Amino acid sequence: NGLTGEVHAGQTVAIVGPSGAGKTTLFALLMRFHAPQSGDVLLDGVAVDQLALNDLRHRIGVVPQEAVVFSGTVMENIRYGKPEASDQEVQAAAEAAFAKEFIADLPQGYETYLGDRGVRLSGGQRQRIAIARAILKNPPLLLLDEATSALDSKNEKIVVENLYKNFEGKTIIAIAHRLSTVVNADQIVVLEKGKIAEVGTHKELVQMRGIYYNLVKNQLDL
Repeated sequence: NGLTGEVHAGQTVAIVGPSGAGKTTLFALLMRFHAPQSGDVLLDGVAVDQLALNDLRHRIGVVPQEAVVFSGTVMENIRYGKPEASDQEVQAAAEAAFAKEFIADLPQGYETYLGDRGVRLSGGQRQRIAIARAILKNPPLLLLDEATSALDSKNEKIVVENLYKNFEGKTIIAIAHRLSTVVNADQIVVLEKGKIAEVGTHKELVQMRGIYYNLVKNQLDL
């Protein structure tokens, strides 16, 4: 609702706010699942509705909260991010996503058939498959929608550090409820009822003692 802002190339920007604030809708607008009723969404200065869908989505990698795993093997699921990738590239992406160990424990490793919707995997394992897929794709813009919500805090820390390391110099926009993952973002945007309520770094927003402060005070030691 009247939302205006810029994300510069190479920045890591976190989108936070209470449920229903508009965070996932913002991602849907970026990917053209929805069209804005007014105004434009620009990517490199070009309105996304002027780009061919293939061109737009080729530039974007997405790790959703509910990671999509297809009927097929582990190798096929990760390779979906880059169909021409070699086995070695797939394995390197899995290692970067901290998925190598659990894949090795599967009956046939990378050739293990995962079943419909990845029923053989836990939620955290599915998320790491999706992260490996995004790392393999290596797009200039990465969208993370609660991408590590199913991981415990120890594994989450490792996965997030590896993810940011692999996307160093790329643009990352991350929706997060677990705010420990975004305290080092270049910019944090706080949404409320579809509008931008606050913008700043973690330190700046905590000092404001507003919406962001109230969101984090029970999660972090303030």
